[in-house]
Amino acid sequence: MPPEPRSSLRILYHHRIAAADGMRVHIEEVVAALRARGHVVKVVGPDSPSVQAGHAPSRLETQADALRRILPATVCELLELLYNIPVWRRLSREIGLFRPDILYERYNLFLLAGIYLRRRHRLPMMLEINAPIAQERARFGNLRLRGLARLCERILWRQPDVVLPVTEVLATDVRAARGTDAGIHVVPNGARLDMACAPEDVAAARGRLGFHGNEIILGFSGFIRTWHGLAWALEALPELPPTVHLLVLGDGPARGDLESRATEIGIRNRVHFTGRISHADMPAYMQLFDVALQTASVPYASPLKLFEYMALGRAIVAPDQPNIREILKNDSNALLFDPARQEAFKAALSRLCGDASLRTRLGAAARQSIEDVPLTWAHNAARIEMLARQLLRGTTATVRPAGAAPSSTGVPA
Repeated sequence: MPPEPRSSLRILYHHRIAAADGMRVHIEEVVAALRARGHVVKVVGPDSPSVQAGHAPSRLETQADALRRILPATVCELLELLYNIPVWRRLSREIGLFRPDILYERYNLFLLAGIYLRRRHRLPMMLEINAPIAQERARFGNLRLRGLARLCERILWRQPDVVLPVTEVLATDVRAARGTDAGIHVVPNGARLDMACAPEDVAAARGRLGFHGNEIILGFSGFIRTWHGLAWALEALPELPPTVHLLVLGDGPARGDLESRATEIGIRNRVHFTGRISHADMPAYMQLFDVALQTASVPYASPLKLFEYMALGRAIVAPDQPNIREILKNDSNALLFDPARQEAFKAALSRLCGDASLRTRLGAAARQSIEDVPLTWAHNAARIEMLARQLLRGTTATVRPAGAAPSSTGVPA
């Protein structure tokens, strides 16, 4: 007798992401993977072009950046709070029309409408947490309403039935806020196993960049900010063979300073910036990387680029810190370096640039890790489905012990 087909879940997926960047990639991949499992997903959030096709920032993203430059930070934060009014109206309408089984929300600071609608409609809620945004914005941004921000964060982390931090490091903060392990499940970022593209596409990307095939390419993908640590890669180049080049896929506020620094130290012809490119085009360029760089990471992140590097079988250099060790193991599927020692980073680069067999071994092991754990969007969608069904049955008490590695067991296929 054939197995009974799974019933579809109706999932209302709410977010506040306007940027066409890695955050948007995460949203699109999770939604696509849930839909591939047969679920009906209604996405509610700012309209923005798909990162698979879009090159330029969306109009909303550009407008928001302009407002942040013009208006005082306090005013911008109050506008974030006022944003809950139109969100309340839109979500209320969608709940009435769509009749979801689950409200799934991506955490953002001051975004309270979902929490209150959960109570009003007695709607089970899952919250995906990618960063402690109050702490992050206080450290890197210009957060003014810090007390209010921390209060909102505590409310938002405590109230949902299930919360999904992306690392065990971040889960520690979430446990402290909730006062319990119950309902906390670590779901890291992921990648697609079919990311690799045809050899002719890779050759075309190589040709566009003017590479001839004898170069050793250090590669980085993502938004370029000062704290991403790319200056270390620049400063390592003069000590590496002249065939070693640095390829940066992306754009950002630190690009100009990096270009100036490359000129100062006489390596500008060995540093290549593509600017902003679509996510659909990224694999062809990333397959050019002989060494994929995670030059720095905040302590709680689950860096999307790491999973994509792994899925493409790249040899990875990354900082030796707890959140990275949740995914990578030194000299097994990556080389890890002491993030406090620039010389350790340079030594890791030198070792990889001089040993092609090591690059092959680490790249193959990285790809195998993606398959074995697994660390895929499809697997993440299966875990979300499992947790949603448990929540609807009232059986979400099963929680992994604190500090346990993300489990691949007990997930519907």
